[in-house]
Amino acid sequence: MFMKFRTEGFNGYSVKWSPFFENKLAVASSTNFGLVGNGRLWLVACGPEGIVTERVYDTQDGLFDVAWSEVNENQLVTSSGDGSIKLWDATLADFPIQNWQEHQREVFSVDWNLISKDVFSSGSWDHTVKIWNPQAPRSLQTYTEHTHCVYSTSWSPYNPTVLLSGSGDQTVKIWDTKSPRSVQTIRAHNNEILTVDWNKYQEGFFVTGSVDRTVKLWDMRRPDREVVCLAGHEYAIRRVKCSPHRPNIVASVGYDMSVRFWDTAAPAGRNLIEVQDAHTEFVLGLDFNLYVEGQVATCAWDENVHVFMPQSLRFR
Repeated sequence: MFMKFRTEGFNGYSVKWSPFFENKLAVASSTNFGLVGNGRLWLVACGPEGIVTERVYDTQDGLFDVAWSEVNENQLVTSSGDGSIKLWDATLADFPIQNWQEHQREVFSVDWNLISKDVFSSGSWDHTVKIWNPQAPRSLQTYTEHTHCVYSTSWSPYNPTVLLSGSGDQTVKIWDTKSPRSVQTIRAHNNEILTVDWNKYQEGFFVTGSVDRTVKLWDMRRPDREVVCLAGHEYAIRRVKCSPHRPNIVASVGYDMSVRFWDTAAPAGRNLIEVQDAHTEFVLGLDFNLYVEGQVATCAWDENVHVFMPQSLRFR
């Protein structure tokens, strides 16, 4: 079943399924394609009548990413074009319950720790990665090694202190919060890296997506070269996600307006298993539903959120 929701007047940047409810979604969006103007956080629910709005929160600057709390079913954080990070509670109207203003530039990424559940990360155009506790007034840690914008951060699903960051400096860095410096640096692409995500089933495996139009699967124990390189996108790749249900399924979206599904275990050249072309503008947001196997949500600059079940994942 294909469902569609209009984020009217706002261009979608990020969409995330709730880790607590199978039908709830959060969407981070911006007016004027995020270049100037306001932001809006949408909390929506998928039901028999389609997708309905439960709450909206307006912000002064565009919103670029959103992450649900892993502890409190009503809370979530957003990252913004003004460098701020805001914590929201869906039981309260209008205003964030916390507002952190440390980053000096746009914050493009927030990711909540899946294991320890009490911290989240942020990645910013000020070249830094920061670690936060929702109860603390200031960040717990700041990493400054990247030499270009940090576009993406992702916590390990295996180790509570390990996270990954992808940057415009063409590197991926692996951090352990017990250490003040990165524990590993991989030059993963010959262009900016806009997105990273860990494989949920194979420890130490992760995927990267780049302006060079490729998705790569990596094993951190063999950093000299990728395990698989997936080519097919016509423009930059904006977000990659590993399936929470299958070790070999990866989805990607990007500036060619497509959503692509890959089987990393398929023979070389046969990895691309489906292309979905329903959006009419850059696709920036992508997430797999944890509770409904094969269900995917995407959001794009065409002011639409799509919820669907790709054909290829139903019969694989």
